Amino acid sequence: MILTRRHFVTGATTIATALAFGQFSVQSRSLKPKKSTAKDCIFICNEDSNTLSVINPLTNQVETTINLTSFDEDARPPFRFVTGGVMPTHAAMISKPLYHGAIHIHGSAPSPDSRLLAVTGRGTSNLYLIDVETKRVIGNQLNPLAEPGKVVNSEWLSSGLLLGREPHEPTFTRNGKELWVTLRGENRIAILEVTAALSALQQGITTEVVRQYVRTIAGPAQVWFSQDGQTAFVISQKVPIVEVFEVNPDQRGFSRPKLKTRLDVRKYDPFGFTPFQKTTPDGQEIWFSHKLADAVSVRETNGSYRVLDFLALGDRARPNHLEFVENAQGKVAYVTLARVDDRSGGGVASSQVAIVDRSVSPGKRSIVSTFFTHGREAHGLWTNPENTRLYIAHEQDELPGTPAAGQTVCTVFDVSTPHKPTFIVQIPLGELELPSGKLRNKKSINLVYVRPGAPSQTA
Repeated sequence: MILTRRHFVTGATTIATALAFGQFSVQSRSLKPKKSTAKDCIFICNEDSNTLSVINPLTNQVETTINLTSFDEDARPPFRFVTGGVMPTHAAMISKPLYHGAIHIHGSAPSPDSRLLAVTGRGTSNLYLIDVETKRVIGNQLNPLAEPGKVVNSEWLSSGLLLGREPHEPTFTRNGKELWVTLRGENRIAILEVTAALSALQQGITTEVVRQYVRTIAGPAQVWFSQDGQTAFVISQKVPIVEVFEVNPDQRGFSRPKLKTRLDVRKYDPFGFTPFQKTTPDGQEIWFSHKLADAVSVRETNGSYRVLDFLALGDRARPNHLEFVENAQGKVAYVTLARVDDRSGGGVASSQVAIVDRSVSPGKRSIVSTFFTHGREAHGLWTNPENTRLYIAHEQDELPGTPAAGQTVCTVFDVSTPHKPTFIVQIPLGELELPSGKLRNKKSINLVYVRPGAPSQTA
């Protein structure tokens, strides 16, 4: 989608109004769940193309692709996506002269009120904020070169907010006032005040926006907060340790982090490679994916943080993300497996998702079954608020001879009966249409389902 002047003016007005009335920092506990609306959408981070695919869950089709590349802001060759009619490789794309777009779009998380989406660029060491309703990058500006007859994008892309080396995952605090972003290439977390970050983006300020840095273990991969917002869990992809911080908010709700304890997880993750964690809907447990150990572990979120379960997933299962589904028909945890198996239905290679029955008492839980994702190298997954639909992102493209050959796909499942997911559709992510050509959306990582104004899973 190429944004017009009308899109720009509408988006800018929406954001300015939101800033004025504090719309983007709503206290999560004041929110009430809302029913499905036409504004619901799924955002997918495409790491190789540096784009965001936006899927409409009512149609199960790509509604638009958000451009984070900065291509075609100028008609001259160094700025163009295609030069001399030759399609550049990925490495050539992001190494082009004067390219200032995103590199390796990877992590994402919604704000507690589901009105903002935070997205990290691993290779550019920065963070972008997306207005969920307008589906606009906050801080983009009207392109002065977008004159009649000039084939260029109508906007200049924001450079985002510069944070530090290898920002992996962003996480909003439960009160929505801050963003904690793990810097996986360092040993610290960048903490931003959300309102100040929005203001900086609107003014085109990209540096010196971090409220504070917190020293952590090496290679911090992600932060997740306890349900009451008082505790922060920090995992690592370099050392087998989980750090637990007291958030210790002041009277205004801004954190004053204090290290509470370090949990030695060598028994469960001897490789020290834990990329993802999430608390259960009741807030009583926190689940960790140990990718190189091919396992998942579960701990209490309070007390001594004792281990409740350790679940082996099989040789080279390579677990990525976790998601929980609870409805009248069951209570399960889903774990995406990166491994690609050739024995899936129809003879087409596919990854699997492991199912854990969470109605069983802690200490007795196990992998009860798996199902094929209808895509290769499953990564991010997220459910709708009703816990009836599951959306799964994939890193690899589909194979020749398959319906979506050459495309990265999102797959959708009916999980009304959580133990027996039913495949609904495979959604090819298509391309971003740039003035100079089509850029294929490629290598999907994080995926989130958002319903503007309703409490998200970070609330």
